Amino acid sequence: MKYLHYFAFFSILVSCNEQKIEVSESEETIAKRIHEIVITIDTHADINIRNFTDSVNYAQRLETQVNLPKMKEGGLDVAWFIVYTGQDSLTDSGYAKASENAMDKFSAIHRLCEEYAPDDIGLALTSEDVRRIAASGKKVAMIGVENAYPIGEDLSLFDAYHKKGARYISLSHNGHSQFSDSNTGEADSLWLHNGLSELGKSAVKEMNRLGIMIDISHPSKEAMKQMVALSKTPIIASHSSARALCDHSRNLDDEQLKLLKKNGGVVQTVAFSSYLNTEKHETHAAFMKTIYKKCADSLGIEWYERSQFATLSDAQKEAFMENYPRVLDLGKAKARKMDNAPAAVDVGDFVNHIDYMVDLIGIDHVGISSDFDGGGGIEGWTDASETLNVTRELVKRGYTEGEIAKLWGGNLLRVLDAVQSYAAKNSTN
Repeated sequence: MKYLHYFAFFSILVSCNEQKIEVSESEETIAKRIHEIVITIDTHADINIRNFTDSVNYAQRLETQVNLPKMKEGGLDVAWFIVYTGQDSLTDSGYAKASENAMDKFSAIHRLCEEYAPDDIGLALTSEDVRRIAASGKKVAMIGVENAYPIGEDLSLFDAYHKKGARYISLSHNGHSQFSDSNTGEADSLWLHNGLSELGKSAVKEMNRLGIMIDISHPSKEAMKQMVALSKTPIIASHSSARALCDHSRNLDDEQLKLLKKNGGVVQTVAFSSYLNTEKHETHAAFMKTIYKKCADSLGIEWYERSQFATLSDAQKEAFMENYPRVLDLGKAKARKMDNAPAAVDVGDFVNHIDYMVDLIGIDHVGISSDFDGGGGIEGWTDASETLNVTRELVKRGYTEGEIAKLWGGNLLRVLDAVQSYAAKNSTN
């Protein structure tokens, strides 16, 4: 239904004295029109299974950054919900515990789409599914796996994850996995595999065979280079930005970006403050640190710095992330009333990264992600309800409707199509 508006707004002409006079559109009108037309895809939104029950779920306007009411309000069509498990010991007991957590998250996403809100959201497995579900007026869910650690050493579980809906998988997270070194190794220059392990190399081939996109946002640079060399299909960075603009190991440097272009892949620019503008982030974070702590204390909530995460239990991490949006909202509301509050990292900083990467590797290789409910969110795009602001900034920068369509999901779906096409032609089940 949303696509009917395309023809109504695409060309506004008025007849006057038998002459056709083109009526110019304001940036706001153009942004709203384009936002309504294009399919908007966010490739990274974390979840907490506590928000996927029959009494508390995403059909309600929760304090989470992503839920159905906020997606509808902001015009976000597709959210990739993330099956995330943290890094633990490379042991059978560690794998088993993580596997249970991963399966719980797969089940939670399916319950949302099949039991709690089937009239409002559908699970997509292909680009055709995405377009069909979006055209029906529903929101779209897709599934990404952040960290293959819970798979253990049983490569057959990649097939099990694929059957549960996983359409991209990262081989590591914050810490070296059995498959791949992590970007976090840069901190001490200690590496486990010097890139990929032999198991990791086999995993790349298995994901190619199954039609699963390979996500290189968390693995080390050397692991990324090895994945590009091994993969027969394009790869993605599901939530990373440009290292040239913000020197963080989670971002991609120019060499990596050029490799990604040569590979035919896409980098999904991430709206994560500390990956966008180091100086603004650190200045603002230092100012907000005390404010957030006071807000958390007033609510009786334990509050931690991200540097403390490695020492927290899974229960503490889940409780923190559950309360994170509420504390942030309170803190930001207080800061807005303070004249001395430094500027926060915002949508302009975010689109600076898009500009840089488009200039370097081309419009066909850049996309958009938020990392909502996993630490993401910036001024102007604090949750899914503010998604239109990203399109507004893209219009302001001079991007065309076709270019914005590519950035908001067209490029990502192109890669998905290529990956699944290769699997269909080469799979030997």
